[in-house]
Amino acid sequence: MQPPIELPRPKLEFVATSLEGCFEIRPTVIEDERGFFAKIFHKPLWEEHGLCTEFQEEYLTYSVRRTIRGLHFQLPPMQHAKVVFCAKGEVFDVAVDLRKGSPTYGEHAVIHLSGAASNAVYLAPGFAHGFCVTSDEALLYYKQSSVYSPTHDAGIRWDSANIPWPISDPILSQRDRLLQPLSFFESPFKL
Repeated sequence: MQPPIELPRPKLEFVATSLEGCFEIRPTVIEDERGFFAKIFHKPLWEEHGLCTEFQEEYLTYSVRRTIRGLHFQLPPMQHAKVVFCAKGEVFDVAVDLRKGSPTYGEHAVIHLSGAASNAVYLAPGFAHGFCVTSDEALLYYKQSSVYSPTHDAGIRWDSANIPWPISDPILSQRDRLLQPLSFFESPFKL
């Protein structure tokens, strides 16, 4: 009888961004001739880092190069924590701090997400989120801690928060074109 084969153990690394409550989650990617494998969620480890582990809705979105989606969020009392994974392609992912009393209010963090890296971004409640597709196409998977509420659905204009987007002529939805700029937004979020 052969001894059991010792397999590499998938790990998760939580990398803090310049915005408190916004993390990049980097899994260990194990590759072989079949492809790759990565653990992206481990409840005890997420809880150890103070992250939400109870999610109410999940979404899948497909977008083409030059698409910008965002900057979106939900207002209280339907605000939510959000985690975003890029399953295919590459995106320039952005979080904007909207929490009054935060030393980084109005500032942003950029995380480059890709299917190859299998990384993710975690956002506590009080952040606007958006992304720009930098590959030919991208497939993103979201988890949110509250359900969608049309009356609490909100956003700020993509070009109003001094974000160094990698493009200047994005493909935008009509809704995103009409969002108010950050300078007009009266934030109900508190740190």
